[in-house]
Amino acid sequence: MHIRDAMAQVLLDVPMGDRDEFLDWFNTTWRAAEIALHNGDAAPRFRTWSEREPVTLFGAWLNAFSPDAARDAFLKLAQSFSQAASSEIDLIAADVSGELAYTVHREITSTSVNGQPRDYVLRVTQVYRREDGDWKVVHRHGDSGPEPADGP
Repeated sequence: MHIRDAMAQVLLDVPMGDRDEFLDWFNTTWRAAEIALHNGDAAPRFRTWSEREPVTLFGAWLNAFSPDAARDAFLKLAQSFSQAASSEIDLIAADVSGELAYTVHREITSTSVNGQPRDYVLRVTQVYRREDGDWKVVHRHGDSGPEPADGP
């Protein structure tokens, strides 16, 4: 366990089992769905997102404000992606509180977008809700971040 994780555990008094279980899901099921999407397959992502209102997507390229609209956005994304060469996650923060969880992370991706190789990094904040015992994404905000400044 990282010192940062231990400190968060002490400060937030969250049962480590809930957080461990969530992070296991995030690092396996959710990660596999992201890799599949970047290879052109949206089906695994559908299984990681809630079909219950409210659902919001403030994506780097597409937005959605309902489960159906999010599904449509994921289909469009999957149609544009292919040949994922790499996909890394830099998890900055994550926590669980009851039936809700969140992650703040960077997604470092190398894939093809509309047939053209592309590398990009997204800053992402996601909110998750436990539904019938399974974690589901209910909100995502992703962007490429601010342009580097020329000075202070």
